[in-house]
This record gives sequence, structure tokens and C-alpha cells, in this order.
Amino acid sequence: MSLNLNGSVVLAGAGKMGGAMLAGWLDRGLLPSQVLIQEPHLTGSALELAQRRGIVARATFGSETPPPAVIVVAVKPQVIDEVFPALAKLAGPETVVVSIAAGKTIASFERYLPAGAAVVRAMPNTPAAIGRGITGAVANSHTSAAQRANCEALLGAVGEVVWVPSEDLIDAVTAVSGSGPAYVFLLAEALAEAGVAVGLDPATAKRLAIATVSGAGELMHQSGIEPTTLRQNVTSPGGTTAAALNVLMRDGDGLRELMLEAVQAAQKRGRELGR
Repeated sequence: MSLNLNGSVVLAGAGKMGGAMLAGWLDRGLLPSQVLIQEPHLTGSALELAQRRGIVARATFGSETPPPAVIVVAVKPQVIDEVFPALAKLAGPETVVVSIAAGKTIASFERYLPAGAAVVRAMPNTPAAIGRGITGAVANSHTSAAQRANCEALLGAVGEVVWVPSEDLIDAVTAVSGSGPAYVFLLAEALAEAGVAVGLDPATAKRLAIATVSGAGELMHQSGIEPTTLRQNVTSPGGTTAAALNVLMRDGDGLRELMLEAVQAAQKRGRELGR
């Protein structure tokens, strides 16, 4: 699907996530002339991409810059109050601001913008780096259908987009999908360690664990079959998988209870950071 945007995009911050988004936009057909990168220390793949495609990159942009259709804020949350006031001055009446800064509320951006400005808060996750991310997003009440469509097109260049009706739910999104890749990586670690404990050499255990976790994820993605059904399909009554699942699904201290506790802890911390 090509990315057709009526206007330009200012990308503030071209680190890992910002750089991944930039690559996704260009792959989807966004013209390099439509992109302005605000990044005082552009390095790595983003620098190479900007130089190769002729994208304008500066430490800051001044009042001579025409109002963009979208300002994407991809800087670290702790520098938002330092960086965003100048960025806000670039916004025109039709500009929508999209923040992927964790923990920063819509209100924290609105205070620097004129009344009625459109703001979208989004939380992508790290598989965006390979175009397989998923982003949870919420728009303020001033965001038009056209502005929301622009945001979905930009965010969708690195994976799926899910809109939630309330900003309160962004912390839940963060706890499930934003932090979720780390839970999956831990699963692969733990599975490899268990393999070593039952006699496999570390290299073999690691190879088996990584291929199993990534392969199972791809099977879910490509098949479209519900995880519950896939689990049941691979579990023979009285077999080895059933024996393992009896432990993982044990009432009171099984994987479900641990995952719920983990997600609730992440959600709680997200709320604390957003205060």
C-alpha cells in the first residue's frame, strides 16, 4: 500500500524508532522532498538514508519552514520540554502532532500549541524495525478524520495500527504490546536455559529456543488461527506437551497469573511515569 500524504512531515528524532519509521515511509512511497528531519546528531542508518535520498536534516527548523501536515515527535521523553516548544511553532491550523514519546500525555503537548490543535499519542513497539510492529494510538477531540488518516498511514508504514477510545488505555497498550517484545525475548531466554538444564549444550539450546519462539509467532501471524486453537492442535492428551502445559497452566502460579501480574506492573509504572 502506497503512502500518499497531502503535505510534509517533520520528524523530530531519528533514533532507532524514528529511523525505522522513516525507512518505512520511504518504502511506502513517501517522497524524500516531503520529509524534514530535526535531529542535532543524525547518525547510523538514518544518516545514510537521509544522505542517499537527499532528505533535509537540521538541528532545528525556523519560522521560514511552511507548516507541515504532520509533526512526528520521536525524541526521548526527558527532552520533550526542551525540544517541543520550538517545534510547536512550526504547526499550522491543519497540522497534527503525533507523539511516540512514552509516558508523555496529550495535555503535555497541547500546552505548547494553540487551542484546538490536533494531537495523537501513539505507542509503537520494537518489531517496527522490521516492519512487523503494532502501534496503539489515541487522538484528541480536535483531530479530524483526514488528520487521523494521515497518522494511520505514517504509523502503519511499520506495522499494524490499533486505535483506542481513551488515553487512559495507552498505559494498557504499553503494558501489552509496547513492553511485550521483552516478555517474548525472556521466554526464549528461559526456554534455552531450561534446555541446558536438561542436557543440551548452550548453542543447541539457544538455536532451538529462538527458532521455536520465532517460528511459533510466524505461524500465528500467517495462519490467522487463534492462539488457543494452535495450542490445542499441538497438544496430544497424555503426551509430552500436555505434561509441560500442566505446569505452565497450573492454577495460582502458572503462566497466566504471572503474565497478568507483569502486565499490571507495567501498566502501573506507565501511569506513574505519566504524572
